[in-house]
Amino acid sequence: MKKPERRDRIPRILVVDDRLDMAEMVADGLSEHGFESRAMSDVAQATAQLSLGTHDALVTDLRIPGSDGLELLALSRSVAPDSPVIVMTAFSGIDTAIESIRRGAYHYLTKPFKVEELVLFLRRALDEAALRREAKALRSALSSSRSDLVGDSPAMRDVLDLVRRVADSRVPVLLLGETGTGKGLIARAIHAESSRASEPFVAVNCAAIPEALLESELFGHVKGAFTGASADRVGLFAQAQHGTLFLDEIAELSAPLQAKLLHVLETGLVRAVGSDRERRVDARVIAATHRDLRRRVADNAFREDLLYRLDVVSIEIPALRARRSDLPHLIEHFLPRALSRNTRVSPLHFSRAAMDALSSYAWPGNVRELEHLIERLVLLCREDEVSLADLPKSITDSSAEVAEPNFGERVIPIREMQRRYAVWALERLGGAKMATCEALGIDSKTLSKWLTTES
Repeated sequence: MKKPERRDRIPRILVVDDRLDMAEMVADGLSEHGFESRAMSDVAQATAQLSLGTHDALVTDLRIPGSDGLELLALSRSVAPDSPVIVMTAFSGIDTAIESIRRGAYHYLTKPFKVEELVLFLRRALDEAALRREAKALRSALSSSRSDLVGDSPAMRDVLDLVRRVADSRVPVLLLGETGTGKGLIARAIHAESSRASEPFVAVNCAAIPEALLESELFGHVKGAFTGASADRVGLFAQAQHGTLFLDEIAELSAPLQAKLLHVLETGLVRAVGSDRERRVDARVIAATHRDLRRRVADNAFREDLLYRLDVVSIEIPALRARRSDLPHLIEHFLPRALSRNTRVSPLHFSRAAMDALSSYAWPGNVRELEHLIERLVLLCREDEVSLADLPKSITDSSAEVAEPNFGERVIPIREMQRRYAVWALERLGGAKMATCEALGIDSKTLSKWLTTES
């Protein structure tokens, strides 16, 4: 028995003809070619079945007592616009058949016809419908991933430019940044922009799974490999075949797992726990960490050769304090979401004093902390305007403090003051030079000059 191509599930075909024996003959022929077919002659019954939206394609006669195939075509197109319709007609109904094409039918066949001819057009129509759904899903994924990456600051523009440039490469990408900066969103954006976008995106937090289980989670295991391994299990590398595997908190991998990961990156081969065989995998790896991996290498806590394998391209996600100009855009982005998840119906806006406090806050939890704050304000604010009194004390108290660089007791030359201030600003912004330039209102050449001024 032949099976339709490109499908994980047997397509369900509804066949409608005023003669039930004709509908059953067509349905039986389709079943012999691997389709799941159902024959009907009653228009009301067919209408009810179409309304359920459970069919993958409709094959209908154009001349049905009490109705016509065009009405069924219109119903099918309204309920399931991606499900193709093929009409059957006698030679005398060619004009109506042509009208059915104009109204959205995929093709028409004149009776009598061979079932192989119908199968050919059905397979072609179903494949094209599947491609349209994949393209629609891809556009949705791209739109979703981009909509979450909010910001127009120079630092974020640089990040998004790197995302676009590395997306279609096969090389690993290392995402660096503090907790809450959105490394997971960047990983999804890279996947969505790549040619692998229609394939799986599989994510795992290496710090959230006990070491004893993580090896099996990543590489899979065979039945009997250890106590509780009652069946074979496919690992995440295999699940991400032809797609992307996102390894968050990569710095938390143990030394043995680092060695196994290095082997996979070098050879493309994975060995399941308890197996004596390797299988080839094709998964693009994106890793992320908030730790300084080079320092961990120096402390013998991370393999240097693995770092070189992962750090082919690195993208540093700026902390929120390094992109303060994005704060209003992020608030506008999170507010509608928070409102939709809660019962509050009135809008919410921020007073000048509240915005000043938010702008001067250091945001140790970064964008994630801001999102949680917006959720809290939507829940607890009694008025439509957020005032200083509505903000947590951690924010208002910190905004009242004026952080100053330490110039010492003596009066110093202006160039030395510039150097100290540049060093202080760079440290405060986590070493992000571009963000420091933006905050100081200078270009990179000037910053370099300030930093290299001899003391």
